[in-house]
Amino acid sequence: MEETQRHQRRAALRAAFPATIPVMTGFLCLGIAYGVLMQSKGYGPGWSVLMSAIAFGGSMQFVAITLLTTAFDPIQAFLLSVMVNARHMFYGLSLLDKYKGLGKVRPFLIYVLCDETFSLVSTLEPPEGVAGKDFYFWISLLDYLYWITGTALGGLAGNLITFDTTGLDFALTALFVVLFLEQWKKPENRPAGIIGILCAAVSLAVFQADNMVIPAMALVLAVLLGTRRRLDRSGEEGGR
Repeated sequence: MEETQRHQRRAALRAAFPATIPVMTGFLCLGIAYGVLMQSKGYGPGWSVLMSAIAFGGSMQFVAITLLTTAFDPIQAFLLSVMVNARHMFYGLSLLDKYKGLGKVRPFLIYVLCDETFSLVSTLEPPEGVAGKDFYFWISLLDYLYWITGTALGGLAGNLITFDTTGLDFALTALFVVLFLEQWKKPENRPAGIIGILCAAVSLAVFQADNMVIPAMALVLAVLLGTRRRLDRSGEEGGR
């Protein structure tokens, strides 16, 4: 029985790893950038790895560098964290059905859920003969380890290499652009992408850049819920 379970887990790992390669390349580069930035502010590899392992916040971790190096304002930090990470509440809801009944691994899957993992989990189905629980677990764990590994490499490299880090945090924006373009390749995903762009543009025009994140997410959620059936029909027709 145990040998069968080990074989199933290995099969799930072999199926999950190729799907995570784009995330691996992005997370290693992005994690290195984060580790280097932390090192440039006086926080060694241990601190950056600890932050990545516990917070695992991606964009919020870059924001946290500024919070750590200026006078700490807990209210500002809380509001900023909510605004930056508000999107997690919305896309996390869409995985409730997919993560239902996954047993003990479910809390871990929720804890390490990020934009890139969501992009994979929401669009991929386990291959035949591979359990969904094991498949989603490996995708989530691999992405998590890529980020931590990149952070560690960046922290170590920051001790050895000295250069101007201005603009290094743009790596995060570049990764989001790549993920969007990957989703755009599928015609059935394009209407949702256009909705997201238009909602973000409206929110930017009305609320300005500093306050647009939460309104944009709320607007995207409202529009997607209102057009869900039409988008589902469009996706089914595009997949035929």
